[in-house]
Amino acid sequence: MFRLSRPVLVFGLAAFVAVVPHARAQDYPSKPIRIIAPFPVGTGPDANTREIGAELNKVLGQPIAVENRPGASGMIGMEAAAKAPADGYTLVMGSATSISVVPHLYKKVPYKVSDFAPVSIVGQLNTALTANAGLKENTAKELIARLKAQPGSVQAATQGVGTFPAGQWFAANAGVKINFVPYNTTSPYIDLIAGQVNIIFDALPAAIGNVKAGKLKILAITGSSRHPSFPDVPTFAEAGVSDYAPTAWIGVFAPAGTPKPILDKLSAAMEKATTQNPVLIERWRSYGGELKAMKPEQFAEFIRQDSEMWAKAIRSTGIQLD
Repeated sequence: MFRLSRPVLVFGLAAFVAVVPHARAQDYPSKPIRIIAPFPVGTGPDANTREIGAELNKVLGQPIAVENRPGASGMIGMEAAAKAPADGYTLVMGSATSISVVPHLYKKVPYKVSDFAPVSIVGQLNTALTANAGLKENTAKELIARLKAQPGSVQAATQGVGTFPAGQWFAANAGVKINFVPYNTTSPYIDLIAGQVNIIFDALPAAIGNVKAGKLKILAITGSSRHPSFPDVPTFAEAGVSDYAPTAWIGVFAPAGTPKPILDKLSAAMEKATTQNPVLIERWRSYGGELKAMKPEQFAEFIRQDSEMWAKAIRSTGIQLD
């Protein structure tokens, strides 16, 4: 009987193992893709995830299902994604909160940043101080003056305990006291419009419609100069808040171990869905954002720098959570 030698068997097995992922990558995607959104329905990042999912559907030719898994500062959704199969069919929309903030803010996090493979950033959004239209103050400078005279007299909504702490960073830099009200699994904008809370520090996608309708107003926005879409809105720097640059961002990640050919295919699809999409580019610009795309390696370097910035900012606030 003819028998293969052990070296030939080992070589054949290695070749087979190398070919299988390549074949899978060539066929990818051959079924629907799920994007886990660690955000409440109706928030800005949720809306952005859905619009990107719709564009990826056009590029990849497969249905894109968005699954909301909010709670615990995004940790519930991120943990679920970290445990998903690394086959390219489960992705997650990471954010400044889940990737750059939470690991520095909490002592115990159920995932590591290394549990994810960066695919591409989606875009960056300037942070705005948005207020109920009935608030008597019209600028951040006026609000700071009020808070110094009446500490704790303003209620600020947040997306949850330990989420994007732009408000805490602002309070620490301005030397004021603000009462923060966390909304862990629901959107805070209903209460903000109703006046149950006074302000929010957030990107503008979820607020812009109500700003245009006169139900909300913008008191300040990040940036070294005034944003061309909001020329009448002062920057935080104009209010005397220096070294304050909380930029919100979202980006697509896959579980670590996802084959590189699949990551490259997803990254190329993201470039078509974003930077080659004039309609979406203009939509993001209209609410103070910049649509972007990055190669996985570029995105990884961006994350490293952003994480360092937030580590410094969090140290300045003195916040540490269990």
